[in-house]
Amino acid sequence: MLAKDLVFRNPLRLIGEETEDIISNGGFGALLARAGVGKTALLVQIALDNLLRNINVLHISLNDPVKKISLWYEQILRNIVKQYNIKQMDQLSETMLSHRFIMAIDVEDFSIIKLEQRLKDLMEQDVFNPKVILVDGLPFSESIRKPLYDFKTLIKEKAMQAWFTVRIHRHEQPEPNVIPDSFSHIEDLFESAIYLHPQGKEIRLKVLKGKGSTPGDSALCLDPSSMMIKINS
Repeated sequence: MLAKDLVFRNPLRLIGEETEDIISNGGFGALLARAGVGKTALLVQIALDNLLRNINVLHISLNDPVKKISLWYEQILRNIVKQYNIKQMDQLSETMLSHRFIMAIDVEDFSIIKLEQRLKDLMEQDVFNPKVILVDGLPFSESIRKPLYDFKTLIKEKAMQAWFTVRIHRHEQPEPNVIPDSFSHIEDLFESAIYLHPQGKEIRLKVLKGKGSTPGDSALCLDPSSMMIKINS
C-alpha cells in the first residue's frame, strides 16, 4: 500500500494521467536540457516511479560509473522518504533493487547495435527482463537516426518503453511547439519530449511533445536544492 500511495502522489501523474505512464509501451521519451540542469535526476525519478510499481528498469549510463548512479537513486529515495515522513526506507529500497539493473558503458564504446545485443543477452539468459530502458548520455548525431529507428522496432516488439537524455546547445531556448535543432532530426521517433529550463530559483519542465494537456510550461519543476520534482510554486 505504501508504494501505491507514493505512485499516486508522484507529481509526474500531472504529465501522464493518474493511472497511465507518460509514454505507452513501444514509445520513446526524451528529456532535453543543457549540461548540468537536471536530466539525470529527472530520469532517476521516472525510474523510481516504475520501480515502485514493480516494473523492471534497465538504466544505462554512458558518462558515470554504476556507483555514482546508485548514489543518485539512494539520494532521491532518501528525499522522497523525508518528504513523506516514511519509516520503511530499507523495505522500499530492498523491494526496488530486485527490479533495477544499472549498466555503465563508456560512451566511446557504445552504439545502439551493441545495446540491442546486450539487451538480448540479458533476456535470453534470463538475467534481467526490462520493461523500461533508460539511456543517459547518448550523443544524438546525424547518424543516429537509422540505429535509433531499428531500436524502436525492437522496443515495440517487446512492448517496452525507452527514455533518453538529450543534451541541447546552450543557445537553444525551445518555445511551445518548437523543437530544438539538435533534436529535430529524430523528433518524429519520439512520443514525448520534455524540456528542462532554469527559471529563477526553479528548473521548469516544459512539454514540447506528448501528454500534458497543451504544449508549454507544465505544472511541474525541479527544486535545484534537492532535484526533486514538485508542483510549481
